[in-house]
Amino acid sequence: MLGHTAMLMLGLLMIAGWTYYEFLVENRITDFEWGLEAKGNTLLEEAGEVLLFSVAPALALTMIGSWWLLNRALSPVRLLTEAAERVHLENLSERLPQTGNRDELDRLTAVFNSMLGRLEDSLARVREFALHASHELKTPLTVMRGQIDFTLRDTSVAVGVREMLLGQMDEIDRLTKIVDGLTLLAKADAGQAALQRAPVRLDELFADCHADAQVLAEPRGITVELTAIEPCTILADRHRLRQLLLIVVDNAVKYNLPGGRVSLALNRLPDQAELTCANTGKGIPADKLDRVFDRFYRGAAATNDQEEGCGLGLAIAEWIVRAHGGKMEIQSVPNQVTRVTVRLPLE
Repeated sequence: MLGHTAMLMLGLLMIAGWTYYEFLVENRITDFEWGLEAKGNTLLEEAGEVLLFSVAPALALTMIGSWWLLNRALSPVRLLTEAAERVHLENLSERLPQTGNRDELDRLTAVFNSMLGRLEDSLARVREFALHASHELKTPLTVMRGQIDFTLRDTSVAVGVREMLLGQMDEIDRLTKIVDGLTLLAKADAGQAALQRAPVRLDELFADCHADAQVLAEPRGITVELTAIEPCTILADRHRLRQLLLIVVDNAVKYNLPGGRVSLALNRLPDQAELTCANTGKGIPADKLDRVFDRFYRGAAATNDQEEGCGLGLAIAEWIVRAHGGKMEIQSVPNQVTRVTVRLPLE
């Protein structure tokens, strides 16, 4: 602000100085040398000289100076904006740069950095709690399963009691899967989920996945077809890749129409392996596609069909893909086709 004011004052002084010289000093000199009748410049000519040699340069100087000052003043704001855009859940350690001028912008930056620090600490506590809680839940579930399994071995148990215990066993298995999923995601958030990388023949693993999908689809009358499979080798964790494929094909079968189709394909690109899985289910509305990877999110189709699940499968699948340096996308046209595409870097 002070610089802009100084630039305006400088321009006004230039105009005032040239006007004073043109109308007073030069006129006095001319009158003294030539007399009033011999003065060569008319009032209009003198005004033109003022505009040409004073006003125009002053305006140009003011505009250039104002642009330079404004650009300099907005430079910290631009840097803050770029730094703020880099802040997300996976990068809360990012801090906004301070200018050290102790102005209002610098104070705002300090407050924002302090808020990021508190948010990072709170999120770390939540992740730590989730990790410990999921780990502690495994022990009572294991004990309960062991006790029920021991009771079921007793042949004297009544049929009604046996059926009730078998139902409880199913619920314990379901809870165990949820806890395992939470544990994996909590470890992934804490950077503790290490991958055991080794060369993996993805085409062989994909063929096994196709066989598994046929077993899952047969009771529902769903056809599973393998449209393409090309030899591919990637450096990956075989166990996690199999988990990824099972999650994708299981969803394609569960959220399909009776008598529908599932289409699988594995194509080799120049530097990537591309896996696609398409099904003919109800699909996902366009306004819900950005939430499919959220934890515990289940779309209307999953809820209405009363399908088992807790909404962690796609979150786990998306983490597995990201951990391998790949990308996972879902495209859907409701009541026509839903396509999951996974691209993984080749070895």
